[in-house]
This record gives sequence, C-alpha cells and structure tokens, in this order.
Amino acid sequence: MRKDIYEGVLLHIMSETKPNYAALARQFNCDYRTVKRYYEAGISKELPSLGKRNQNKKTLIDDYEAIIIDKLSLGCSSTAIYHFISKKGYSGSERTIRRYCRNIREDKIEKATIRIETTPGLSAQVDWKEDIKLVLKTGEVVTCNIFLYILGYSRMKYLEVTFDRSQKTLFQCLNQAFYETGGIPQEIWFDNMKTVVNRSKSQFTKVVFNETFRQYSKDAGFKPIACRPFRPQTKGKVEALARTMDRLKVYNYELDDKFEFCSEVTLLMDQLNYEEISQATYERPVDRWSIEKPKLKPYDYEQLSSYCTEDQLILRKVSIESMVQHKNKKYSVPINYIGQNVLLEEDGGYLTIYHNGNLIREHLISEKRLNYEREDYVQILQSDVFKHLKDDELERFVDENLKAYDEL
Repeated sequence: MRKDIYEGVLLHIMSETKPNYAALARQFNCDYRTVKRYYEAGISKELPSLGKRNQNKKTLIDDYEAIIIDKLSLGCSSTAIYHFISKKGYSGSERTIRRYCRNIREDKIEKATIRIETTPGLSAQVDWKEDIKLVLKTGEVVTCNIFLYILGYSRMKYLEVTFDRSQKTLFQCLNQAFYETGGIPQEIWFDNMKTVVNRSKSQFTKVVFNETFRQYSKDAGFKPIACRPFRPQTKGKVEALARTMDRLKVYNYELDDKFEFCSEVTLLMDQLNYEEISQATYERPVDRWSIEKPKLKPYDYEQLSSYCTEDQLILRKVSIESMVQHKNKKYSVPINYIGQNVLLEEDGGYLTIYHNGNLIREHLISEKRLNYEREDYVQILQSDVFKHLKDDELERFVDENLKAYDEL
C-alpha cells in the first residue's frame, strides 16, 4: 500500500471534503484512478485492508520470476524466454515478458556508478574484442579476435590476436600477459565467458566457475571475479580498451595478410603503453607501471604452460638480444630482425619462427633457458663488444660459451 497516497486522501476523509483526484495524482506521481480507489476505500472503512489485498494479489509472472532472471543473466532474449516459459505453463502475453525483462535491464544498467581506482598490483581486467572482420587487399575477409588485458592501477595493456576463443587459447594469452606485464595481480575480473564460468551470477544463484579454469587460477595465484550481467561498468577499463580497438578499422583493404594485422595490433599496444597519456590517470601507463610492477606476484611459467595448446601461431617481438621468448625460454634469430614482429609455431618438438610468411629460424624445443643458433650467436658478438676479435678467436670464444650455456 502507498502510505503517501493513504495519508493524502485521509485528510480529505477526515475533513469530509472530496479531493481533486487529478491534482493528487500529479502530486504522488500515480494514476488518478489509484487516488480515487484509495479515497473510496477510506469512505467505506476498507482502507487498512487495501494494501493487504494488493500484496496478496498474484500475477502471471510470479511463478516464473526466478527462471526469467536466471535466463536473462545468461544473455537470453525476452522472446526466447517467453517461448521457454510458455512450455512450462505460462499463459500470459509476450509483451508482458518483454516489458518485465526491459525493467530488469534498465534497473541494473542505469544505476549510478563512480570510477573506482585500485591500488598497485591489486587487479586486472580481461575481455575479448570478438569476431573482427578484416578485409585484405585481395578482398579476402579474415575473421579474428583480440585478447584484451589491462592492469587496474597503471593501465598497462597486453593485446594478442587469436583465431579462436578456446579455453587453451585463453590460458596461453593470460600466460603471455603475465610475462609481458611482469607478474600476476591479486584478482582478475572476467566477463561471463563460457571458458571461465559454467553458470553466471543472478539474483538467485551464485557464479559457478569452470573447474579447469578454477584450477588454473589457483595455480597462477589470482582470485577470479565474474562481472555481474548487465553491468558493463564493473569492468569499465577493459570495455574502454575494447572501444579503442575500433582504430584498427582503418587497415581494411590496406594489408596483404593476417600476419601484418598482428603486427599492427602489437604496434598499437606499444603506442597505448609507452606513448599515449591515459585519459583516466593523465599519465603514460609505462610511468605508473614502474610503481605497479614490483607489487605483482611472480608465477611458475612451467606449471601454467601445461594448460596451453601447443600447435598455434603466436606473435612475438624480437628483443634487443636478438631473442624471442617462448614458454619462459629464449630462442635466437638473426640480428637483422631485432625490433621486428615474428610468428612462432610449435609443432612436433620444434619451434619454427616466421617473418612476413618466410621461415627465418627453426629450433629444437629444449629445457635450456637460452637457446642460440651458432650463426646467430656469432652475429650478435660481431655486432657488439667482440667485433674487434679475429675470426679464429671469435670462433673459439663462441664454442666455449655455447658449451657453457648447454651446461647451464
């Protein structure tokens, strides 16, 4: 029962004056017939029981409310929900369900929100930019995804192009994100993706994480948090990063193959991290990263790599050492590829490295931390402090050091 309307008409009942229904309806933001019903109930001494009758009145939706909310949390449309509950006995209209679903969405989305700033090393957010359609110069359409990872305090980002969104691909991307950003935060926020949760959180249920993912998060040492459905603000940082990916649309009809697109994504990541000022912090992410990186937790790369797929293309940037990192090991490439983006493929116990579609190096997968091809090692030494040595001296030095690396 509306106590404000009750009190409004009660004054007229006590003074035996007929109220202006329309004026009271405007005052209490309701229909004039509601005011009239309250007034007539008061005249007939039925006003105290009016609220009880309304409370006991059952609607057609009441028996299906829990089902509707649960299905909405899974992203189901109102039409799909209507047909689903109709098979369970619902006799109302689809319009009623559509209006009920809309009210729930608006109630969840339009609540006031404020920006929450986290402490260094506390959190990160993860999402996908899904099903990107890239048109090559040849007219071929390539469909891909971009894995998005952002640290909460520094806004340091990791981006990776993938051609599926499987759970093993998710683990591989997370492992590389941890490596590139220097460690693992205490908690990571995820969307309700199928590779992470079996059942998302609703008003009546708790989130149920996928068992393999739960074990991965335990081994990695972070607490997974599933965002609430219909509340994109809870992971606003990564949502903003997803919108930034629209910058890549300019490369339609400009690239020869999908590998060039991978390189452009890496260049965009470097630009966002090292050059651009964050609109939220008014600093470059790399500047705040120097504060956050020491707060991140170390992790066992070997243990986490067991969750990953082995036969996929991975984009890496060649370091100033003329090395690329793969599963916490380093492998050499010719020095003229320093600073370039290369693609790695692990297959049959070998790591093959490509640049612009051309094979530039092949290594046997090993447990050694540093894996040099002899030719690459000679080039590296010749380009640095040992360039003054004669060929026979350099060869002897190379032999001794490569043997030492093997023993190490």
